[in-house]
Amino acid sequence: MIKPRWIASLMMACLVASGVIINVRETRADRTQPQGIVLYVSTEGNDTWSGSLPSPNTARSDGPLRTPAGARDKIRQLRAKGPLVKPVYVLIRGGVYSLTEPLVFNPEDSGTAENPVVYTNYQGEVPVLSGGHQILNWEPANVSASGEPNGVMTWQAEVPGVKEGKWYFHQLFVNARRCQRARTPNQGFFHAEGEITEDNPAKLKFHEGDIKPAWAQTGDVQVVVLTTWMDYRLFIKSIDPSTRVATLSLKRPFWGAEKDPRYWVENAADALDATGEWYLDRTEGKVLYIPTPGEDLRRAEVMGTDLQQLVRFEGDEEAPKLVHDICLRGITFEYTDWSIPPVGYVNWQAAYDVPAAVEMVGAGNCSIEKCRFAHLGQYAVEIHRGTKKVQITGNEMMDLGAGGVKVGDPKDPNEDGQATEGNVISDNHIHDIGRVYPGAVGIWIGQSSGNTIAHNEIDHTFYTGISVGWTWGYGPTGAHHNVLEANLLHDIGSGMMSDLGCIYTLGVQPGTVERGNVCHDVTRDEHGYGGFGLYTDEGSSGILIENNLVYRTQDGGFHHHYGRDNIVRNNIFAFGQNAEIRRSRVPGYTPIDEPHRGFAFKHNIVFWKDGPLTEGTWNYGRYQFSDNLYFCTGEAPIKFGKWSWKEWQQRGQDVHSVIADPLFVDPEHDDFRLKPGSPALRIGFKPFKIGAAGPQHESSQ
Repeated sequence: MIKPRWIASLMMACLVASGVIINVRETRADRTQPQGIVLYVSTEGNDTWSGSLPSPNTARSDGPLRTPAGARDKIRQLRAKGPLVKPVYVLIRGGVYSLTEPLVFNPEDSGTAENPVVYTNYQGEVPVLSGGHQILNWEPANVSASGEPNGVMTWQAEVPGVKEGKWYFHQLFVNARRCQRARTPNQGFFHAEGEITEDNPAKLKFHEGDIKPAWAQTGDVQVVVLTTWMDYRLFIKSIDPSTRVATLSLKRPFWGAEKDPRYWVENAADALDATGEWYLDRTEGKVLYIPTPGEDLRRAEVMGTDLQQLVRFEGDEEAPKLVHDICLRGITFEYTDWSIPPVGYVNWQAAYDVPAAVEMVGAGNCSIEKCRFAHLGQYAVEIHRGTKKVQITGNEMMDLGAGGVKVGDPKDPNEDGQATEGNVISDNHIHDIGRVYPGAVGIWIGQSSGNTIAHNEIDHTFYTGISVGWTWGYGPTGAHHNVLEANLLHDIGSGMMSDLGCIYTLGVQPGTVERGNVCHDVTRDEHGYGGFGLYTDEGSSGILIENNLVYRTQDGGFHHHYGRDNIVRNNIFAFGQNAEIRRSRVPGYTPIDEPHRGFAFKHNIVFWKDGPLTEGTWNYGRYQFSDNLYFCTGEAPIKFGKWSWKEWQQRGQDVHSVIADPLFVDPEHDDFRLKPGSPALRIGFKPFKIGAAGPQHESSQ
């Protein structure tokens, strides 16, 4: 006869062998059976049960807990009896856990380095924490959202709570596909006539027929404006048809003086006219949707988003009393909403102030591993305000309203306890972002130091891939000694925004390193400027840039605005479209001829087909070029600014550099390895391992 304790021991052994139960600090090589406490969570559970069984017992008198919050509270009861003497593992069964409020961890929910608290998926199952609700009872409608007869098939559903003002969702997903809130034009953009004024509130002059007077009456129709690196959403407050001027709800950014900026109009009832579009009629409490071919809303999963946050770590960073030693692993986070203040929203840069689905404040030694973040309205993860030594590893983040991960805050921390530092963001795949806030970035580091950003893949953005630093110029900064290593960044910009790059830096950053990254296929708005690879913007100083491969960028592999003592060495820059190297100083905006050396460019390979080698301002300032290899496969002359190769060398630049074919294996097919006998070796170039960039471990996908 098999005794019950033997069954429990066998089950524990299976879980350990499968890798479901692990210590957050163990590696694959040294996983051993933990001596810990196991709690189970299931959609079939009950928070009054013990949580000691993976399924309800026959009498349904005991079994798993119902919610992760129930497990958290059970652990609080355990800790009330004394410190944890064993690790705690919360095994969450598969299924959807629809949250009505964020799951909050406080300091009293912490584990210890020896006895962590781990929330992880049950073997082979996928638990989902969702901030959305399914919308049911769809039926065909024969009128449009404006009440007029509709020539296309439209579906509608009554949504409880909308008419009463209890639920106002901004996103709709059909079978996990993000749908477009009613907008016009359906493709492309309108263009303002001239600049949007700097009045408070701003005024936009529109072309005949682009904006309708009726849209000012609802108070809920938005104009979404794209400028060079910013986007903003403002409400239409009034319209003067005689002058074709729309008064908006807020002042535009003071540096948004762009001629004929692009914009579209969103959330107008009569803009519901294309397949895949939807509109929420808050007066009637109904949502209307035009299906794509083959969609039957009676059989589809249609989700509206509700919560804006799913999980919060709430420590006291000033005490300090941190939330620590908690791990989230193998969990899917999906369907969060976004919101907008009554006066509208202005994204000054990188959508840095947009919150995240999972937020860590005052946390330490916590981790988020092999999770999936999808269909979110804002950022996926934010770690800031005194958070230290957190690991965000092996996750997939996709279909995001804003960006992937934010680290730090925009203000330089005043006290050591408030500094966010020493965090690791690695082996994540972040893609298809900026779907609500186009100016968001894959990974943003503000005033934060000592972080490692390594082996991430970031792609299909509308703006920059990785942004580091938040001080314009040479002022005080909390961003230093950050390492950006072996990241794979591609399809950056996607022709939407401008003044962007795979990696973008700001301010004085001693000890910061950009090493071993691969960046390719960067495009910006065709009417804008600045689709770069590695971009040292205002005041970027003390940065080492080495062993990077950058190719197929619209405006150059390397762009230096202004800064001091940056080292650019042993990189490959190839196939820039409009230039390979750019240096810019804006007369009247910043001092052109600074007394210090801006950067040293040495032991690099620059390889291109046609077009200029350099662009920008080269007549002023101090820089150093030496021991580089240049080669153009076309007929374009090799010039540096206005100087020929001979004149350039006579100025003391590139005296020991060469013009020669580097002998790449197959550059037309992205193989930039060097053949034997490459002349690049003679200028001191040291080959580096290109294939090491990107995630090196299996992620949630």
